[in-house]
Amino acid sequence: MADQKRQTKRATRAERRAAEAAAERARAEQAAKERKQQTIIGLVVVAIIVVLVGIAGFAVWRTTHPSDTDSQASSMTVDEAYEALQEVSDKPANADDQGGFLISQNGYGTKVDGVPTLSIYMEPLCPGCASVNRQLDPTLIELMDAGQINLDLHFMTFQDSKSTDVYSTRAFNGAVYIAEHDDDPDHLLGYLANIYAEDFQPGELDDYTSVSDEQLKEQAIAAGVSSEVADAAFSGEYEYQEWLKASDAYTIRREELFSSSGSFSSPTLTINGTYWSLSDLSLADMTIVDGFLKSIGLDADQVGVSGELPSIGADGKPISVTTE
Repeated sequence: MADQKRQTKRATRAERRAAEAAAERARAEQAAKERKQQTIIGLVVVAIIVVLVGIAGFAVWRTTHPSDTDSQASSMTVDEAYEALQEVSDKPANADDQGGFLISQNGYGTKVDGVPTLSIYMEPLCPGCASVNRQLDPTLIELMDAGQINLDLHFMTFQDSKSTDVYSTRAFNGAVYIAEHDDDPDHLLGYLANIYAEDFQPGELDDYTSVSDEQLKEQAIAAGVSSEVADAAFSGEYEYQEWLKASDAYTIRREELFSSSGSFSSPTLTINGTYWSLSDLSLADMTIVDGFLKSIGLDADQVGVSGELPSIGADGKPISVTTE
């Protein structure tokens, strides 16, 4: 009888252990199934987030970067790009058909007769453009105010990708708005000087630090632009974005603006429509101010003197700085 009881107890313990083992296996299988389900759900959620972020990112990119189909595929000719520029609906009234803003002592859009016209093609993130502005613009303003030259300003925004917040478009959409809504060109020139200042102009790519619309607005107001115009210029509307991008596409295809490398780069300057090579200044060991004055045929002591006009006039080619 005792043996039978012991055998019964052993059987009961064995059954209990078997039942516990089976329960443990069931729990493990259920946990594994739940983990698998959670993993699948997690992957689905991540995929959805990635898609949503991609859609949002693409929407932002599309807002500020027209596609090849929308604007100037790489195969577009200069003539096609020119026509596309003319077809933009929101064109600034003070700009000419090549995307330039002519300014002189007479204001916007009216040349002084008989004097050279300096065209400047600039980009707000471009370090070389800032260097030209800091060194040459004070002299250019003196010359312009005295009726000795005309200025033709072209605002380029093709380096948006070198910032994290389409800085080029924001900075120069504001410049165009100022040119359209503030009758004093000195305010526009002052704004350009402020955003090209060494302690303001941001770096490029990894060196870029975000600049807010408020900071840009402050530079405009400091240049004399009214608060009302400055508020509208940096409201985030990007009113002239399409025109700026179309102007970019046309300008970079104009072979008369190509450097010796065979392509367009900023800064680019022309005098009476002829390419003016900044690299020649190094060969001649001249400053940009001295080189420019020589190129237009004006002595340093004549700068700012009304009636003292550059020798090349309105149609002559710039005088070479590398030859006597």
